[in-house]
Amino acid sequence: MSTPRQPPRGGSGPRRPARPQPGRPQSARPQPGRTARPAERPRAPRPRTGEPPRRPAARRPHLAPPPVRTIKLADQRRRLRLVTVALALVFSVFAGRLIQLQLLDSDALAASAGAHNYVDAVLSADRGSITSSDGVALATTVDAYDITGDPTLYPAEKSLVPDAPEQAAALLAPILDRTKEQLAAALRTPKTKWVMLAPRQSPETKKQITDLKATLAKQADTPACRAQRKLVGKPADQGGRQYVDNVCANPLVGVINQDSKRRVYPSGGLAANLLGYVNVDGIGTGGLEKQFQEELAGKPGRSTYAQVNGRMVPTAGGSQQSPVEGTDLRLTIDRDIQWAAQRAITDQVANAGAEKGYVIVQDVKTGQILAMAASPGFNPNELSKAKPEQLGNAAVGDAFEPGSTAKLMTMAAVLDTGTAAWDTHVTVPNTLQRSDRVFHDDIDHPTWYLTLAGVLAKSSNIGTILAAEQLGKSQPEANKVLADYLGRFGIGKPTGLGFPGETKGILAKPEDWNGSQQYTIPFGQGLSVNALQAASVFSTIANGGVRVTPGLLAGTTGPDGRYVPAAPGQETRVVKPETAKTLTEMLESVVSDEQGTGAKAKIEGYRVAGKTGTANRVDPKTGKYNGYTASFIGFAPAEQPRVTVSCVIQDPKNGHFGGQLCGPVFKQVMEFTLKSLRVAPSGSEAPNLPVDWKP
Repeated sequence: MSTPRQPPRGGSGPRRPARPQPGRPQSARPQPGRTARPAERPRAPRPRTGEPPRRPAARRPHLAPPPVRTIKLADQRRRLRLVTVALALVFSVFAGRLIQLQLLDSDALAASAGAHNYVDAVLSADRGSITSSDGVALATTVDAYDITGDPTLYPAEKSLVPDAPEQAAALLAPILDRTKEQLAAALRTPKTKWVMLAPRQSPETKKQITDLKATLAKQADTPACRAQRKLVGKPADQGGRQYVDNVCANPLVGVINQDSKRRVYPSGGLAANLLGYVNVDGIGTGGLEKQFQEELAGKPGRSTYAQVNGRMVPTAGGSQQSPVEGTDLRLTIDRDIQWAAQRAITDQVANAGAEKGYVIVQDVKTGQILAMAASPGFNPNELSKAKPEQLGNAAVGDAFEPGSTAKLMTMAAVLDTGTAAWDTHVTVPNTLQRSDRVFHDDIDHPTWYLTLAGVLAKSSNIGTILAAEQLGKSQPEANKVLADYLGRFGIGKPTGLGFPGETKGILAKPEDWNGSQQYTIPFGQGLSVNALQAASVFSTIANGGVRVTPGLLAGTTGPDGRYVPAAPGQETRVVKPETAKTLTEMLESVVSDEQGTGAKAKIEGYRVAGKTGTANRVDPKTGKYNGYTASFIGFAPAEQPRVTVSCVIQDPKNGHFGGQLCGPVFKQVMEFTLKSLRVAPSGSEAPNLPVDWKP
């Protein structure tokens, strides 16, 4: 057998047909004139000349595709019938309910919705603040909490203890400063879900109650306590019991903290007699809080909303009118001067063993009150500790006989009418018989030979009577002239302050003055004033004879934030300027002359004009004279007056003369005020008008 001829390497020649591969179907062979299918593996290229032949890659066996499964669908008509039946049932239920609501129960539901589902609530407005002249708050409103209770949670069958109200009261009493009996009675109120236990409590009080409730709730939620509650009401043979142990009770479960507002006074008792206070309902009941109640309170808003079982339904609609905040008041009160006045009068009332006293500081040009202090005072933050007689403002509420400070008005009438001059000679005997009385001065003395200035300096009652008699050709005519001047100074009339509880004093018509009144009124007995009226008399003289209506309000700030100054006080000419100037020099003699009664009111470096007063006091309980009213009123610097300071002490036991008791108070307060206002010292000496003459 011959060997087949091999083609030369690298050459070309006819190729031998490929030998069939085992296991591969013949149909997979490439046919002449046809291209290989994409699924077929291409033949490996022939190796180049000089390279060893490559071994053909092994071919994977061909797998037959899996048989196709056929899914048979359910009958669609049967499914459609089931869905139709289900929808018909649902719509039938809806239709029945609609028929019930629209036809059968429509009237009842409409009435129920109108009566119960909408709530009309009041939205409280923030009360305006009261500030001093420098804008520091003297009265303001802060967040507080009303401690309330739900009595429906306290019956034994609900609380699971027989004495739940008493247990709650015992826990709350020391925190709320209420008695156990008051709190227990409130929690037993029938037919109500709300009672007030303590209004306007502080955040500290709320936290105490909240922490206590949390502790009790944790204590009552132990497994043993839960087991006890399950046994309440069960028969005894089943281990039942009537009540749970006290350790498992939470008697505060019905106590609720509700947001509220509380009036606070940051400076405590400072200017409390002016500020006043609010009651438990937040309504001004005294002082400026009462006088400006409408402005301070603002206007409450309203909110209407739907509710179900006590809960608001936010998607049910409603309406809301926002509240309007209250107006802020800015006073003319200077905090520092007010503090100095309160300290001075408080100390002197205590030293004198007096019933009470008051100090007023007034700007003579504007009439504005820089301080008005009373003693004893009170703390409006602790009203429960104050006595009823301490809650008012005695400086404008008390009517008292002014005594010798009223002699200034008599001298003003005498000088202004030209009846006499400051140096007119007056012979003053030790006693003087007039009508059915014998009049005396405060001390026995030989006959005095005084000038009119000396009558004022030595505060002679007899000398004042003699001067007043010259006002008319007859006593009735003189009485009428004096009464006219007293009215010009504001005696017997409202001060214009409009303060709650203010008295206008007492001044009878001159034709009604009795036999003794026509002689006592010139030296300050037989008529009555309040302390502000008395201070205003001296401010009128200091202001050149022009009276300015006193004022406490510097301005207001409304809800829009705009500050509006208060209108200036009304001015009224009372006496001529030259009369006021002469009276000022006469008043200086009271303080600077060695025979004057006001030596204790001297202030180093400043010229002081003032007058002492010592009057018999009418006891308000008996209507008879009992004790004394001591006073001193003056202004400084005398050459260019800036402020008036008035001191009045009622029923002192340790001394009773005005110069002795009120002179030092005047000096203390006036010195502080002049320094606080940076008033320059006087640049000249007092004129020292002669007080006597030699016959």
